[in-house]
Amino acid sequence: MGGEKRQKYLHEKENERMRIQFKHGITARWQTLFGLLLWACAGMGTPIAAPPDTTATTSETLPWPHSVQTTIDSLLQDPLFQTSQVGIMVYDLTADSVLYRRNERQLLRPASTMKIVTAVAALDRLGGSYLFKTQLKYTGTIADRTLTGDLYCIGGFDPRLNIDDINAFVESIKKMGIDTIRGTIYADMGMKETALLGEGWCWDDDNPVLSPLVFARRDIFMERFLAKMADAGVVIDGTTGINNCPPNAYEICTRFHTIDQILMRMMKESDNLYAESMFYQIAAATGNRPATASHARSIIHRLIDRLGLNALQYRIADGCGLSLYNYVSAELEVTLLKHAYRNSHIYLHLLPSLPIAGSDGTLKNRMQGTFAHDNVRAKTGTLTGIISLAGYCTAANGHKLCFAIINQGVMQSARARAFQDDVCNTLCAPQ
Repeated sequence: MGGEKRQKYLHEKENERMRIQFKHGITARWQTLFGLLLWACAGMGTPIAAPPDTTATTSETLPWPHSVQTTIDSLLQDPLFQTSQVGIMVYDLTADSVLYRRNERQLLRPASTMKIVTAVAALDRLGGSYLFKTQLKYTGTIADRTLTGDLYCIGGFDPRLNIDDINAFVESIKKMGIDTIRGTIYADMGMKETALLGEGWCWDDDNPVLSPLVFARRDIFMERFLAKMADAGVVIDGTTGINNCPPNAYEICTRFHTIDQILMRMMKESDNLYAESMFYQIAAATGNRPATASHARSIIHRLIDRLGLNALQYRIADGCGLSLYNYVSAELEVTLLKHAYRNSHIYLHLLPSLPIAGSDGTLKNRMQGTFAHDNVRAKTGTLTGIISLAGYCTAANGHKLCFAIINQGVMQSARARAFQDDVCNTLCAPQ
């Protein structure tokens, strides 16, 4: 081969070699040269290591959302899940996509995250301006400071009904110039069914009393009202009883509390009485009197169907989560949280009521000192063998997320709570 041809041949081979090198990445020789160059430029005594092998990936090098998925998958390797069930779903509200799911359609007992279902359904049906009312009305005539007729205390199942409300009733009677009542003082209990316990409640639990005239968490309103009437010098020349108020009765006084007041205690403190009161307000919104649990269920079922799920797949027994007959899924809870987020008339009332991680309510002592602290807003749930958590948080990239986690068959509650806290921290931590 002549010199000129050889030169051309070598030139072409060199070009081919460089093309191959470019195609397959930087070779060890070039990595070394690159490291030496950086060392020389930095003026340091120890050479900088070559760039890491990019084929070796960890959760820190994976892009969103894969790093989150990888981390949660690793958390699920805990021996806890060899003997228990878990349903998880995380939804990226900003990206409008599922971020993580595991057994999200598994039917599980929700415990107090059932209150998410009740709250969203109530706000959807009743609105944020809804009032919980208790009324005082009368029939008959008033003459010579005497009411000749009947007095009706109409229960609206307001769990916040208190001594100030009773005092207001008594004062309103006095302002009308009445000091004697010749007739019957009735408790109108017709707002709801007569059952004082929810379906599937254990008789030996500390259950709330489901009375339309509940007072101090007990069925003692009439006793306290009559005592205050006597203290104010109002003479009762008649009897007491239970009866529905006729439509032609005259209003004396109406006392009320807002739906926000009920929601705050219901969610922050996980108050079962307040949740059941909300449940029966949904039932009463159907126009049925007395309202029943089945009426509330029908409203909730319609909402579930409207959101694209099959309501018949779930079991809604009560509004607070005490019932052993409740069966829902993480997917259902996330679907309701999504619905709330997309509707400001729901979200603006729901969000402030949720416990804040590390700060208040039932999350006050959880997730402190983590990325989830003051970030996660979620409803907790606890029953024997059940630990649940559902709510909202903001990821480090600014994305709004909603999630639901239901642990079932857990004998050590602390382990399930620790797992849930770790999941929340993963969602909030920089990726």
